[in-house]
Amino acid sequence: MSASGMVLTNNPLVRDKPGGQNLEFHDTDCLGVLKAVRDKIHSGHALLTHPLSGSVKPGETPYKTIIVTTEKGALDTRGLFIIEESIQTCVKLTASVKRKEWSGEILADFQLIDYSLIFG
Repeated sequence: MSASGMVLTNNPLVRDKPGGQNLEFHDTDCLGVLKAVRDKIHSGHALLTHPLSGSVKPGETPYKTIIVTTEKGALDTRGLFIIEESIQTCVKLTASVKRKEWSGEILADFQLIDYSLIFG
């Protein structure tokens, strides 16, 4: 895990990997993780990874992992703009998607995709 950032995730694979000392696990959907990141930015953390990285759109996966700085500073206005736009995109894309019930195998695949986007 990144020592220079705080990881916010709802992905159990990320939560359970060794070295998760700067990690906040949120038992929520992707939108909940995005809102938690927005709260961190409002409290002075800066966005380090793009909230909508990769080609997997909100509504197509239940998992999201985002990294912000561990240190607080001045308001990250660029990061705030990005997270607000990402929240709007998530709301728009998930509103038209019917809630899916995925098998454990498919969920494990989604966890690995999300993990790989952040940690390679």
